[in-house]
Amino acid sequence: MSTLLRSAGVLLAVCLFLTGCGASDDGSSDRRGRGGDSGSPPSVEAVKARYGSLPLQERMSGTVRARNQVAIYPEVNAPVVAVEAQTGDYVSEGDPLVRLKDDVYQERVRQAEAALRIARADVSSAKAERNQLQAKLKRAERLAEQDFQSQQELETLRAEVQGAEAALQRAQAEVEQAQATLDEREADLRRTVVRAPISGYVGARNVQVGQRVDGSTRLYTMGDLDRVKVTVQVTDRMFGQIQEGQTTRIRVPSKDTTLTASVTRISPFLSSESYSAEAEIVVPNQERVLTPGMFAEVDIAYGESQQATIIPLSAIYENPSTGARGVFVAPTLGTEVPVEMPDSYSADDPPPLTQPTPTTFREVEILAEGQQTAGVRGIQPGDWVVTVGQNQISSAGQDRVDARVRPMSWSRLMALQRLQDTDLLYDILERQQRIAEERFGDTDPSDGDSTESSAARTTEPVPDSTTTSDARPSSGS
Repeated sequence: MSTLLRSAGVLLAVCLFLTGCGASDDGSSDRRGRGGDSGSPPSVEAVKARYGSLPLQERMSGTVRARNQVAIYPEVNAPVVAVEAQTGDYVSEGDPLVRLKDDVYQERVRQAEAALRIARADVSSAKAERNQLQAKLKRAERLAEQDFQSQQELETLRAEVQGAEAALQRAQAEVEQAQATLDEREADLRRTVVRAPISGYVGARNVQVGQRVDGSTRLYTMGDLDRVKVTVQVTDRMFGQIQEGQTTRIRVPSKDTTLTASVTRISPFLSSESYSAEAEIVVPNQERVLTPGMFAEVDIAYGESQQATIIPLSAIYENPSTGARGVFVAPTLGTEVPVEMPDSYSADDPPPLTQPTPTTFREVEILAEGQQTAGVRGIQPGDWVVTVGQNQISSAGQDRVDARVRPMSWSRLMALQRLQDTDLLYDILERQQRIAEERFGDTDPSDGDSTESSAARTTEPVPDSTTTSDARPSSGS
């Protein structure tokens, strides 16, 4: 948090320096904007504190996977004779992907078919032998009733019939075994054509004609790209907070896009190794914004903070000597000292600086912190809080410092806070170049004194950050 504040404060201070020196309300030189003249009060920027609640959000790193994403492996060992699908092709379930050499498997099928025919012939032979012995036993039993056959011969015939019955059962079992072997070898023959297990797109092709493959050779990765699954790891700290159905915002920095979806499911078990559970978010992806394998920033909204005074994060200042955290407020601004706040803010025509007004430091209790805003206790809604230029005030070493204040709108401040460091530096350079051109005429872009700033990019209206903050309860709340 402190690192973020210091970075935001330094970058926004540079912006204030540029806007202050390039467009002073009374046309004076840039010494006043910098406060370089010891007789001039420093110039700062400020916004009005608000009242409301911050949405509680947890930012996590998500991994994108295609719906039904699977790796395709062959089930038999053989050389490749044909590749039917290329990377990026859409295939339906059952379509052939790769064909393997099958002559060995065809020969095995023929051998199994021959073995099955032999087993069936053995069954026929065993059945005939049994039937012959059964007939002989019946004749012997009739003769025994007339005392023409001894009991010993009768028992011998009965034993032979039982043996023939057992031989028949064994022959029938051998038929079943031969049939199973044939089924297995026919299945192996069918597996020489690797088919799509699902409908979807194939990619990550890793197979060539002539290549010998086995069960460990990945041929493709395929899945349904129209719907993707974003998985995040929920820590044990957040396990009880994240639930199915909660709203998520998935940001794709590489495409400057944010998608909204709901938590689809969450594992009820924590991993004993990572002490986290996996949550899944199914997202429609017809526009192909999300690519399987990419990382995305996922903000999961799990509630709201208590009602409190809302201020930008850039307003929070940490005293480097005492470590106290608070804000600089201008208590007389808007009451004793009038404020001119136009409907729109332009970097070329910013609101005028006020007359010198007192600013004081107040410690605040941070109730909830967000990505761009914070809920605090210690100031009131409507108070003007300094967002840029705190270092100029604190360097005076006084409890009360008079400063000239330029009012700033929340939308512009949020736009500045969203800027990446490189974007902000680019804006600074462009702004500096424009100032130099206005004062000295056209300058060589390669001149080290010429700089630039794209003010137009920083003046676009931005949604209220109190509805999009990544807020977390403060340890003190």
